[in-house]
Amino acid sequence: MPEVGKLLKGVHAGRAFGLLAVLFIVAFGVAVLLLAADQQRVLEANDRLQERTVPEIIRYQRLARNLEQLRQEGERIFAVSSHASRQQSMFVVTLIASHPSVLEHPQAARLAREAEQFLGKVVSQSAQDDKRPAAYYDEWQRLAERLGMQVDDVSVEGVNLASGDLKLASAAMKLARYKLMAVLVLVGMFLLAFMILVRHHLIHPLQRIDRALSGLSVEQPAPVFSTSRMLEIQAVEEAIREHHALLIQNEESRRGLEALANKDGLTGLMNRRYFMQAAEVELQRAQRYRRPVTVAMADLDYFKKLNDTYGHAAGDTVLRAFAERVREALRQSDLVCRYGGEEFAFLFPEIATSETEKLAERLRADCAENNVVLPDGRQVKVTVSIGLADASECPIEIALKHADEALYEAKRLGRNRVVVGSSPMVTNPLQENP
Repeated sequence: MPEVGKLLKGVHAGRAFGLLAVLFIVAFGVAVLLLAADQQRVLEANDRLQERTVPEIIRYQRLARNLEQLRQEGERIFAVSSHASRQQSMFVVTLIASHPSVLEHPQAARLAREAEQFLGKVVSQSAQDDKRPAAYYDEWQRLAERLGMQVDDVSVEGVNLASGDLKLASAAMKLARYKLMAVLVLVGMFLLAFMILVRHHLIHPLQRIDRALSGLSVEQPAPVFSTSRMLEIQAVEEAIREHHALLIQNEESRRGLEALANKDGLTGLMNRRYFMQAAEVELQRAQRYRRPVTVAMADLDYFKKLNDTYGHAAGDTVLRAFAERVREALRQSDLVCRYGGEEFAFLFPEIATSETEKLAERLRADCAENNVVLPDGRQVKVTVSIGLADASECPIEIALKHADEALYEAKRLGRNRVVVGSSPMVTNPLQENP
């Protein structure tokens, strides 16, 4: 029962396809043995052709070629006009008539001797008169016709020699063809079953894995796979699920690190670098659509004296308390950062300077009216000075410079107050060429 449960749970792809390969080899081996028997019969017929029939066919072909050449030389005797050329052709005729391949065939030998005697007679007559051979040409035509017929008979005899062995070989090859067709059908059925198994248990799971990998992201839920019988596929699917979980963990870690990189470690507000980047984007948007935007610089009054009197731990507590009051007082769209030490920078989008002054005054009053409780239980009163400047028509650096000037004016006037700076005279470069 444990083995059955393991089989239902999954199998190794190597083992499964190894078993299929063994079945294929056995079936193919049986088919090869059956075909080998037919091939042996074909080989035996071929051996007979090579050892007995082919030499005979070659001998008949040689005989037919010699008879044909004899006929051509006879034609040449009647065609040429010089006695010397006729003697030369007669010499070739004599050689052919005495050739072993001609002498071995009784009918061909008799016909060759007859042709030799007739042509010898013609050549001897031509020695006395070059025109006499023409008188014998009709008789030569009949003799040449008999030579041509003999050539055809010899060729047919050579072909008939091979017909028996060829029939045996043809029958064996025909039987082998039927067996081969049966084997091909068997192999085709096996391959079809093999392809169906591969498609169902490998290709389709791999396609699902490919789609899952293509869409794998932290925004998407973990991929869900249908159960696969192949343990290797199961391992890959489990690895993808683990990878998705790891992606989520990495994304959470990245966001955490990004938050740490963009925030001030003490107050939890934006740090100066991130504030300048975000403020620049917001300022460009406001100036593009001609919307009001205001910046501010705030500084805790007598902060150095507070540090010297109560210690740096008390100063840190005051900074954290101020940051908390800023988060409570400002809108969600407002930007604020710890600009450096006890100094803070603000950006107020979609709000004019007059409205921003009311918001800053509310923050200043809240700080002045509520003491800060130090770690040792003592309470201190901390006030803040704030300088405002319009940023709707100048770069962020210029606007902050004017806000800083307004802040120093608030310090000069006695601190714990909000001062609105003069409108910047620097024009936004984006608006110079509308």
